[in-house]
Amino acid sequence: MAAKSPTNVEPGPPPERVPVRVIASGKNWSVGDAVQQLQRVAQLPGVVMAVGMPDLHPGKGVPIGAAVATSGVLYPHLAGNDIGCGMALWQTDLLGRKLKLDRWVRKLDGLESPWEGDVAPLLVEAGIVATPFDGSLGTIGGGNHFAELQAIAEIQNPAALATLGVQEDRLLALVHSGSRGLGESILRDHVDRFGAGGLAEDSEEARQYLARHDHALTWATVNRGLIAKRFLAMLGAEGRPLVDLSHNSILPNTFQGQRCWLHRKGAAPSDAGPVVIPGSRGTLSYLVLPTGDQESSGWSVAHGAGRKWARTDARARLERQHSVESLQRTDLGGRVICEDKDLLFEEAPQAYKNIDQVIQDLVDSGLVEVVATLRPLITYKVRISRE
Repeated sequence: MAAKSPTNVEPGPPPERVPVRVIASGKNWSVGDAVQQLQRVAQLPGVVMAVGMPDLHPGKGVPIGAAVATSGVLYPHLAGNDIGCGMALWQTDLLGRKLKLDRWVRKLDGLESPWEGDVAPLLVEAGIVATPFDGSLGTIGGGNHFAELQAIAEIQNPAALATLGVQEDRLLALVHSGSRGLGESILRDHVDRFGAGGLAEDSEEARQYLARHDHALTWATVNRGLIAKRFLAMLGAEGRPLVDLSHNSILPNTFQGQRCWLHRKGAAPSDAGPVVIPGSRGTLSYLVLPTGDQESSGWSVAHGAGRKWARTDARARLERQHSVESLQRTDLGGRVICEDKDLLFEEAPQAYKNIDQVIQDLVDSGLVEVVATLRPLITYKVRISRE
C-alpha cells in the first residue's frame, strides 16, 4: 500500500475549478477521453493551469500532449516514466543531392544493442554520475521512439533557418528518445511509496525526487547525442546538434507572477528557442519558432502529431489492408527500418493525427511561426537479430 504523500495539503472545501484550455480547432481529430483526463488532472490540489496541445491524446491515466502548472506541490506521475524524453535535431555533412537510400538502409543496424564504447567520459562531460542503467545509453528504445534521416522540404523563414545554422543542401538527423529504464525506475520508486500523490515543494521527498529528475533530464540528452553519433557513424557521416529539447519534465516557472511548477507530458517547451515537431514517419516534420503569449499555453507547444488510434486499434484496422512491405515504404518515398511487425503497424502513419492541422492550430493560435518543413528519408525503429 502506498504511503501518504507529503503534500501538506490541508483537508477543506473542494478547490476552485481550474479552467482547462485545449488548443485545437474543430478540424483537429478530437479524442474525448484525453480531455476528460485533463479535466481530472486540473482538479488535483495545487493545480493552477491545465492546457492541452493540438496533439492531445489519452495516456495511462494522464493525457499526453499537456502542460500543467501547480503551486506549492509537484506531481511526478504528470511527467511520467520517461523523464527527459525529447527531440534532438542534428545537422549532418551528408549532401542531399547524393542520396543512397538502399545502401544506407543496409548499413543501419544495431541501434537497439548496447554501445561498445566507454560511456564514462560522456557522463563526466555532462556532469552526472554513473547509474545501473548506463548500458542503455545510445539506444533508442521502443514505442514511438526513432532515429531519422531528413531532408529540408520547404523553407518559410530563410533568415531564421540561417540563424540556427542549418545548411540547406545538407541532410538532417532527428532523434526521439529519453531516459530509458532510468526514468522508469524514478517514477516507480515514487509510485511505490506515494501512488499518484504529490510532493510538497519544500519537502525532503520533493528535493530527492527533483535531484533524480534533473539527473534523468541530463542523461536523456546524453542518450540522444550518442544515438545521433552512432546513427551517423553507420552512414560514414558526422554532425553537430542544432536543437535538443525535452517534452517530459517538471521545471520551475512563473504563472501570473507567482512561482509554479510546470509539468510537461508530451509537450515541447516554447521558452527555449526553436522547436522540432515531427509528424509520423510518412509525413513532414516542422521546424518552428514559438511566438506570442506563451504563458497562456503553459510555455509549451505540441511535441508531435499525437495518436489518433490506440495501438491495438491500429493493428486491427491496418493488418487486413496493408502488408509489412507496404508499410516499410512511405508515400513520401522514405524507408522504414522496423522489423517488429506489431510495432510497424502500431506506429503506422495512419494511426496519427494530421500533423499539418496540428501545426495550423498552433499558427492560428499565434503560438508558432513555421521556419521549414522536413521530409523523412529513413526512419530507424528496430532491427531483429540477424544471427
